[in-house]
Amino acid sequence: MIMQLVECVPNFSEGKNMDIIQSIARAIEDVPNVWLLHTDIGEDANRTVFTFVGDINTIGIAIINSIKVAQNLIDMRVHHGEHPRMGACDVCPLIPLNDTPVIEVINLSHRIAQRLGEEGIPVYMYEKSASSQERQNLSFHRKGEYEGLKAKLKSGTHLPDYGPIEFNEKFGAMVLGVRDFLIAYNVNLETKDISIAKKIASTIRESGYLNTVGIRIKGLLKGVKAIGWWMEAYQCAQVSTNIVDISIVNIKQVFDAVKSEANKYQVEVYRSELIGLVPEIIILDIAKELLPQETEKSKLYQSVFDYLGLSDIDENRILEVLLSKKLML
Repeated sequence: MIMQLVECVPNFSEGKNMDIIQSIARAIEDVPNVWLLHTDIGEDANRTVFTFVGDINTIGIAIINSIKVAQNLIDMRVHHGEHPRMGACDVCPLIPLNDTPVIEVINLSHRIAQRLGEEGIPVYMYEKSASSQERQNLSFHRKGEYEGLKAKLKSGTHLPDYGPIEFNEKFGAMVLGVRDFLIAYNVNLETKDISIAKKIASTIRESGYLNTVGIRIKGLLKGVKAIGWWMEAYQCAQVSTNIVDISIVNIKQVFDAVKSEANKYQVEVYRSELIGLVPEIIILDIAKELLPQETEKSKLYQSVFDYLGLSDIDENRILEVLLSKKLML
């Protein structure tokens, strides 16, 4: 019987304590027919992104167990980091793979959320699992972050879909739901001026920015969210993006747009950063543009990594490549 596969990419608010990170990883790896593919530890963001794939019948166990570990070991009262966040497990997306029916994964997401709610964790549903159009957007839930959560709950203006409506001081709250594949991709600038990164982000992201007279100017790239911030690990300003619609924009277009805008400030782009995994089709489509006559996959992959300044990664950051290796073990 062919398994119905689901990918899960939970973001936990811990990027420094390896004991906690390893405990979360073990909670995922201990579940049958679930494969932990990648762990992306961000010390500056104080955040770790886990990527795992599993059978629809067992992946829920891994999700619940890993979040319960975070509930026990992560204390949001003392958490600090560059990345926006609202809870010990900040966001937990589920992505149907291959022919896994979306509706079945949506139903799974609600069963998981109900179980977590029974464990005392406030859960907001987003994207395809949301109860209303307003609640689909992650930024809607995360506004005010952890520090603003108590006031929102007390006022009754933004109650969770599952779990207690009282403020969970230690855990905070989390967002969970089914979404399409998303690529988290960052571009480093050869400057320490964060204002330049913020200006570039506002220019390229779909939502754009408000001009001096309050009129919204649309951004250059549809399907892209972006912010500018300081990246301590690289000692530079960085444009951090989420490509939320990979059917209309790819990472090369984001890289090229950031590079073009940076040139306007006489700033160079020297490397970029991929968070988590990327679908093979994205890499191959870019490679065909760079090397239209090449057929060898290893060379096609490398051409893309070189162009984007991704010198520290290899084919094991491609979802299908890594998954096929895990399934063959």
